[in-house]
Amino acid sequence: MGWQEEIKQGLKSASPIVLGYLPLGFVYGVLAREAGLDLLTTVLMSVLVYAGSAQFIAVSLLASGAAALSIIFTTFLVNLRHLLMSASLVPYLRRYHPSFLALLSAEITDETFAMAMAHYADHEPSLFYHFTLHLTSHFSWVLASFLGGLTGNLLGDPSRLGFNFALPAMFIILLILQLKNRKTLLVAGIAGALSVGIALLWPGNWNIILAACLAATIGVAVEPWIDRSC
Repeated sequence: MGWQEEIKQGLKSASPIVLGYLPLGFVYGVLAREAGLDLLTTVLMSVLVYAGSAQFIAVSLLASGAAALSIIFTTFLVNLRHLLMSASLVPYLRRYHPSFLALLSAEITDETFAMAMAHYADHEPSLFYHFTLHLTSHFSWVLASFLGGLTGNLLGDPSRLGFNFALPAMFIILLILQLKNRKTLLVAGIAGALSVGIALLWPGNWNIILAACLAATIGVAVEPWIDRSC
């Protein structure tokens, strides 16, 4: 397969991602302006961070006046999964120079990872494919963020349009997709209960971080028992 065909395959794989990124990135732009970010900072976050869930979380925490350390640590935890996704691509891309792989790793998202792994079921790895897939998807996210940030102040209160529910809705969907067995149901229930309990007892924004860490620890501890009882 020539490089032209690989680029076409990358564009084809990016098409459904672009359709999803345009509305979600627009909502991010609106919420970022509502949180007090200027247009340049709003767009730069999409260029340099490029992590939808992390950006929504950062904007939400900024709007609530959270400390910088809390924002950094929360987004770090949320994006730890990128280490696993990068590692999963190593067997397919190990023959390429580390500098190219570093650039590719910075561009990985849940959606581009899923499309790339599906593509490699029937095709050989290709940098042309990867860069086309990643850069097209990234460009659509940046463009949508710019459009949302540009029109955010014109829309007024985003809550009247339901935009403020974009982050909870996205994470509800992600949570539902992860509830595949008794173990994940148990950990999700424990995390939710702990988060609510900690929020009631300890003012601030640490309830999500602490609940996630504690629930994950409990999940690892009870995993052998759950496996035996299944």
